[in-house]
Amino acid sequence: MESTFAVLADPHRRQILDVLRGGERPVNDLVDRLTLTQPTVSKHLKVLREAGLVEVRREAQRRWYRLCPQPLAAVDAWLAPYRLLWEHSLDALERRLDGMDR
Repeated sequence: MESTFAVLADPHRRQILDVLRGGERPVNDLVDRLTLTQPTVSKHLKVLREAGLVEVRREAQRRWYRLCPQPLAAVDAWLAPYRLLWEHSLDALERRLDGMDR
């Protein structure tokens, strides 16, 4: 999971994952959407692939990339207690604000 966090620390990699949430994309589409150079996108895709966050499918000369959400499940599980903490804090804030209206 530590390597997943390191990979997700880069904003361009997170952008790539955001685009891939919409479905499989060829590398050139990612280049166009992210306004990055092709070598830069390829570098980030390699890191994402090595971390298991994306898979590649070859079709003739094209490479299609898709999101692999499984490694993100570990991150989600780790975040769950923090999410509960935030929910409790926000609930307390809501009660406080509701009390101020009265």
